[in-house]
Amino acid sequence: MRPLPRALLLIVSLAFAGNVYGQQLQCQPCSVGFGLTQIGSSKGYYIRLSNAGSKPLTINADSMSNSAFTFANFKLPVVLGPGAMVKLPLVFTPVALGRVTGSATLQSNALNPSLSIGLAGRGFGANDVRLGISPGTLDFGNVTLGSSSTLQATLSAINGDVTVNAAQTDNSEFVIQGLGLPVTIPSGQTLAVAIQFTPSAAGQATGNFIVQSNATNSPTTEPLTGAGVAAQSHEADLTWDPSNGAVGYNVYRGGVHGGPYAKINSGLDSSTSYADTNVKAGATYYYVATAVDSSGDESSYSNEAKVVIPKP
Repeated sequence: MRPLPRALLLIVSLAFAGNVYGQQLQCQPCSVGFGLTQIGSSKGYYIRLSNAGSKPLTINADSMSNSAFTFANFKLPVVLGPGAMVKLPLVFTPVALGRVTGSATLQSNALNPSLSIGLAGRGFGANDVRLGISPGTLDFGNVTLGSSSTLQATLSAINGDVTVNAAQTDNSEFVIQGLGLPVTIPSGQTLAVAIQFTPSAAGQATGNFIVQSNATNSPTTEPLTGAGVAAQSHEADLTWDPSNGAVGYNVYRGGVHGGPYAKINSGLDSSTSYADTNVKAGATYYYVATAVDSSGDESSYSNEAKVVIPKP
């Protein structure tokens, strides 16, 4: 009887879905609300720009649609390597009462060559009765689909009592929680308002928290932003050295050290690698492999490889 194929040395690695190739310029957040700014003064804000791709990108031009907004100390060109980040400083300087809107646009050699960032702010006089909202933008960041995130916006009464008569959002993914109206905020006092973000699809979501009151700057608006992200998918990639005389291989998986193991390949695998995509986040698996010769004889198990699947 001819000897069985030799046992294998099993090597394991983890692979994750969602790699981005090429240059990809991203902003966080992608819209800025400067809120109330007194005429004659300025307010600054930093946007985080990053390259989510696998190649360097160059930002080579920028422009503003409204002179009330300016760039500060952002010298071009800016080169971002893969995974690199830089801060984009923006400044709002109102010259008149009321709401001002605009956009900052960046040109680059990225796959998305023109990136636009929405801007808004409101100019006010020193003695106006005003309703303030902070922070300037309520940024929920990344939220996994099927879950929610709740943040607080703070309303403040400036130069007098402010009565809030109505409040709403203009995107159903953002929902105001537990705010009873009407409500009066005494001068100099604040009121916390909870807003919940529940993404309905993957990708960036934007909206506005809009408050109607007796303040001179009514309606008062706070931009909302967040991103829905799919739950990360994982796989365990198994590789091994070829075995002399083998025509194929079987892969086995168990839930505890030392087995028992169950075969997970549907048919004899002629390659020296296998990707197990049927894994759960947070689970631990134990893998072994065997070699099979032309007579159908199967080797003993290889060494055992332990894999801990990350969360989420």
